[in-house]
Amino acid sequence: MTSEPAYRALFLGAGPQMQCGVGHFTRLLQETIERLDPGSCGSLTLTRSEGTAAEIWRAIGSARSVVCNFPIVAWKRVIFRPLLALAIARLRRRRVVLIQHEWGGLHWLRRITYIPALLLANTILMFSPLVRRELADDPLVGWTSRKCVLAPLPPNIEAPAGIADSRLRQRLAAAREQGRLVIGHFGSIYPGKQPNALLQIGAILKERGLNPLIVYVGSFIRGVDTVEDDFYARAAELGIIDDVMVSGYVASDHEVFGLFSEIDAFCYPLDEGLTARRSSILTCVQSGRPLIVTGPALADEFDHHPRFKELIDRGAIVLVARGSGDDVYADRIAAALKWPSVQAPFDFDGWWQDAAQAVRAQMP
Repeated sequence: MTSEPAYRALFLGAGPQMQCGVGHFTRLLQETIERLDPGSCGSLTLTRSEGTAAEIWRAIGSARSVVCNFPIVAWKRVIFRPLLALAIARLRRRRVVLIQHEWGGLHWLRRITYIPALLLANTILMFSPLVRRELADDPLVGWTSRKCVLAPLPPNIEAPAGIADSRLRQRLAAAREQGRLVIGHFGSIYPGKQPNALLQIGAILKERGLNPLIVYVGSFIRGVDTVEDDFYARAAELGIIDDVMVSGYVASDHEVFGLFSEIDAFCYPLDEGLTARRSSILTCVQSGRPLIVTGPALADEFDHHPRFKELIDRGAIVLVARGSGDDVYADRIAAALKWPSVQAPFDFDGWWQDAAQAVRAQMP
């Protein structure tokens, strides 16, 4: 007689190696679901050395569904084991819930490695109608968009009660004391975020005599792209190489928000416009600093996410019309200097409970 599985969901992860946004998201999601439904979740660690076929088989048998948030860890290091786990889950008639954050913005090599997961999934959880449309438009696997369910994305980082000082924070504070306008950009630096677009806006502000300092709080994603070289080459071409700073990896949330405290405004000129999957935007908003970003491409982008929509409606996120020139962004940043800093309450746990409930609804 076959025993009833012990867990509603088995979460695939990479243990301590999950030092990335997707890995952090997986941990927070599992912890939130576990708080809502104690004892409902198990986990399986998959790395290059952990997770044999036998271990995967036994772990899959302990749960009614498998939740996989791609990529498990750096996509070129751990590809086969997660796909094997999903295949075994389907073989054992377990429900597969795949969490897919991006599609069109991924490098084509990444998309190829993710295709088997799309095929094996019973449900594909996405956070943005635009990303769902990108998948639907894919000539090879567009039909899998019929499996998509939208969920509200919460921020990975909660503003801590206090902040930590750092050498970089001291440099930013000194720059502001000298009258410099500090413009922030938070999160991993990769082509999809159009990091070079902010450089042109900085050059315009410099021409206007506002003495900008553009601070990228984050690090470049290592991959097959030449994004870092292109970034610095563009800064040099615009004559603002000395007006740009890249923090690199920041170890703690306290240090991140310490840096945020010395930023006058955040700016994200995005080709795709603001989407409901931009967790970095939600982190910045918690600082109370003005945030200027390109408006969404789809009118219904935030219909499934009332908390995100409320931030826009009350002006915590300022939208710039799509197709606007760099001068318009420069105007909005300059105007933001006159706005008061508003530290509004942010229900971090509530955001995560919304996301957890959406995932739980897909678990048998």
